[in-house]
Amino acid sequence: MIRSRSSPNFDDRPPGVHADMLVLHYTGMTSGAAALARLSDPAAKVSAHYLVAEDGQIVGLVDEAKRAWHAGLSSWRGRTRLNDVSIGIEIVNPGHDWGLRAFPDAQIAGVIRLTHDILARHPIPARRILGHSDIAPLRKRDPGPLFPWARLADAGVGLWPELAAASVGRARPPLQEAQDLLRRWGYGIEATGSLDAPTAAATAAFQTRFRPRRIDGVFDAECAALIQDLLAR
Repeated sequence: MIRSRSSPNFDDRPPGVHADMLVLHYTGMTSGAAALARLSDPAAKVSAHYLVAEDGQIVGLVDEAKRAWHAGLSSWRGRTRLNDVSIGIEIVNPGHDWGLRAFPDAQIAGVIRLTHDILARHPIPARRILGHSDIAPLRKRDPGPLFPWARLADAGVGLWPELAAASVGRARPPLQEAQDLLRRWGYGIEATGSLDAPTAAATAAFQTRFRPRRIDGVFDAECAALIQDLLAR
């Protein structure tokens, strides 16, 4: 059941524009109550369509037909202004600043239930189910390395790659090739051939989501194999 608590922080989507992207966040605040208060505060000028509490309770804040203010300065696959085309879900968790912790089973079950409901109403491709750190890697780290993306993929929400055994022990790909793979997957970077801040941030964001056991910002052969598998899907 979804409990409603309307947020004042929304506006209309551009004419003819519909949601075809789903963005998951953690709240990054001391408590769910504090997060809900901020998302409902006109002065904060931030919002999301839904909030999922640690016990799995879902709070609806903004109608899906409206534009919530959750993505900020962001891009994916050449698109910007992602608030226009996305539905945002805030998931209660203190985050990196207040003590990142595992997401309870009941909460993840609520996230899966909610996303299934959303996907039944909107034709959102699996590759456009994203984390905030995917669309804004220089600014954001949520929902973080403890978020169970593989469990969501097993439930039919988003993608999860398989690692080819043949990739083990291979040399690290040239930097420009790594940048091209990251760009093809969706990150807003350029193939400059130099290890710039956007490349390092995008690599760390990719690892946070798909290889959280080692997040070092170095795009190695394992990262290449994982992203190639995702692109093949």
